[in-house]
Amino acid sequence: MEPQASNLLDEALGFHGHANPGRPGGRFVLIEDCLDTSGAVVLHHLIKRSLVSHPYSVVIFLAFNHPFAHYDRILRKLGCNLAAQRDNSRFFFIDMLMCQCPDDGKIPQFWLTGLFEKIEGLISSLHPDSKNFVTIMIDDVSLFEVAANGSSNDVLDFMHYCLTLTSEFDSTFVALDHKDIYLDGEKPILILEMEYLADILIKVEPLATGLAKDVHGQLTVMNKETQNPQISSPIKIRNFHFRIKENSIEYFYPGTKAW
Repeated sequence: MEPQASNLLDEALGFHGHANPGRPGGRFVLIEDCLDTSGAVVLHHLIKRSLVSHPYSVVIFLAFNHPFAHYDRILRKLGCNLAAQRDNSRFFFIDMLMCQCPDDGKIPQFWLTGLFEKIEGLISSLHPDSKNFVTIMIDDVSLFEVAANGSSNDVLDFMHYCLTLTSEFDSTFVALDHKDIYLDGEKPILILEMEYLADILIKVEPLATGLAKDVHGQLTVMNKETQNPQISSPIKIRNFHFRIKENSIEYFYPGTKAW
């Protein structure tokens, strides 16, 4: 059983009280981090949560950032054996680091189409009980854009394709992006469009007061799904701190921990 403190993030994501308490089915979850504070901690949390949410749940993971061994090593510390899940056809790792991306200055349409068809084919080949418990993850969008030779339109098109699967199969789409890799000024269209499309936006940032020994950062979770389509209501926003421990992550409200 996970520490009670971790429930802060789960509650903010809508796990509790949802039809499926372990994953935000049929939604787009966008994680935005920065160079000072990595959002990988949230991504790892969602990998584990997605896999333990249901006996037939499946994760399809597009890795532009690290090889499989990196994620396997971290998830083992959190009590999740990715190698075993991969062997059981519940964790599909698509290694984009080894992918032969075109380098002619423009991505041919068939490259993106082929990648999407691979994901769609994986879902179609699943056991019927698994098709409605799929989570698609990208780590990370900024490197995806690099692989796309800087074409944010191509990346957005691909993400729109993936989002169609959230409706067709009640799957969940999770993407990690670095918001501060771009030049100062207005937000690029890619970030603005993703923030608009996201049902849940998670911002991972350093403490406003600066570095702290026992607090590694803060999370702001904006959950648009709390809105009733029949009633005009504000977006639910929660803000809390987190601390990375050896084998777990603690989430807590400011001022509630005494070290």
